[in-house]
Amino acid sequence: MGQSVNLTGMILVAQPIGDYDKRLVILTKERGKITAFAKGARRQNSALLAACNPFVFGEFTLYEGRTSYRLQQADISKYFTELASRFDSACYGFYFLEFADYYTREGNDEREVLKLLYVTLRALLDSKVDNRLIRYIFELKALVVNGEYPQMFCCTGCGKELKTGYFSSGKGGLVCENCCETVSRRIPVSESLIYTMQFIISSPLEKLYTFTVSDQVFAEVKYIMEDYTGLYVDKKFKSLGVLEAMDI
Repeated sequence: MGQSVNLTGMILVAQPIGDYDKRLVILTKERGKITAFAKGARRQNSALLAACNPFVFGEFTLYEGRTSYRLQQADISKYFTELASRFDSACYGFYFLEFADYYTREGNDEREVLKLLYVTLRALLDSKVDNRLIRYIFELKALVVNGEYPQMFCCTGCGKELKTGYFSSGKGGLVCENCCETVSRRIPVSESLIYTMQFIISSPLEKLYTFTVSDQVFAEVKYIMEDYTGLYVDKKFKSLGVLEAMDI
């Protein structure tokens, strides 16, 4: 038999169903990604009208059925409505939601992804950090959470610790001067680039968006992340296509 449960999470997807209902994909702290239906949520007088939108974060009371959930009530702590007035930030926000939707699963422990998503959306509202840098930090940290990040602490060939060297997406990270002789596709990387990526990989989430980088380091980060995700992330994100087409 079904029962009511209280789950904390963020809405990743909100799709219209029928005349007045919505289908929601919610990333929750307790049960990973779930699908829920909100009956009548598109009616103007519905108590769920404002709560059933992407980016909304809070506590959701749901009736648990055999294959899905039905939303009964929502206690929202953050709507992220400020994103609506910042077109470029909103575009990045939708990309982060789509990325999280792709990488998370029902029944998995997705608390770190949920926390990462929350702090990243808050960073989009802080003009101190360029949205383009936020994107690459988010991507790298998401790969860290999922255990698919590049090796940035030592050579992938011999294991030697490096402060400078080369990067090869095909090898999955850094390669030293000696080992790079057998790698056909690699680029030289600076000490500052290596330090920056090490910082992102190892830092707690609350420290992620507390720094900026030089134009040179940003160019290195951009190249590496686009090359690496292009090779290892098997998904073409629609929202990313919009960002790149608009060059924002």
